[in-house]
Amino acid sequence: MHDERATTRIRLDLAYDGTAFAGWARQPGQRTVQGVLEDALATIFRRHAPAPQLTVAGRTDAGVHALGQVAHLDLDDEQLASLDLPHRPEAKRGPGGAEALRRRINGILGSDADARITAATVAPEGFDARFSAVWRRYEYRVADGATLLNPLLRGHTLAVADALDAAVMDQAARALPGLHDWAGFCKPRDGATTIRTLLDFSWCRGDDGVLRAEVLADAFCHSMVRALVGASLAVGRGRLGPADLVRIRDAAARGNEFPVAAAKGLTLLEVGYPEDGALALRAAQTRGVRQLP
Repeated sequence: MHDERATTRIRLDLAYDGTAFAGWARQPGQRTVQGVLEDALATIFRRHAPAPQLTVAGRTDAGVHALGQVAHLDLDDEQLASLDLPHRPEAKRGPGGAEALRRRINGILGSDADARITAATVAPEGFDARFSAVWRRYEYRVADGATLLNPLLRGHTLAVADALDAAVMDQAARALPGLHDWAGFCKPRDGATTIRTLLDFSWCRGDDGVLRAEVLADAFCHSMVRALVGASLAVGRGRLGPADLVRIRDAAARGNEFPVAAAKGLTLLEVGYPEDGALALRAAQTRGVRQLP
């Protein structure tokens, strides 16, 4: 007889310092964010196997940080009932169960952990952390030339010795957004499309002298943000002109005109989702094959 248990989907908001992680995705013999979190889940639900697995909004590379990453997992009624909750069925299916899970995971990770669940909530109907997302927003930090880098932020900022032209970098960046094939700024993966909509890309210099890029897109292909930053650095050094980034984009083929920027300066800040009633439709649309008009 087929066992169909009711499940409750939990949304997890999380943050992590990527320095000591080999990226998000679980890998044999490597310490990863997914691996650490799923090991915690396996401990929590050791008497109610199989342990739930995580679906994430976007996989980050080794060394990349996150302040606003989002993931989801599905718990059956037995797993929910096993959490430290008041003896009320409505608490187990409601926000109390999600909050209990957040506390349990963070307790296993430890008070000084480099990954933390910042919020846990019962997900609305149709929510999928990956496919329901409408955009992802990243920041990249660069301390150039004589900029005095705050030593507390050295693990989250790329330091370069030469002075960069922030204005020309911003000019080049702002010419790029739109729906395009971004193969010129991605590492190819078999069967994966490189068509994306870049919604915003800009550079500015903060009061502390640090250059900050903001990059917003519906989704990113592998190493796309770091490639966009690497190309911008080449523009800032005068090795490429602002129009060259458009040329590279339109060529839709990966070349060797610039190196990909280091991971340490990159942070996933936020993932955006539509109104609750549009979550399922958005997920269905995202699962479709992306095409250029």
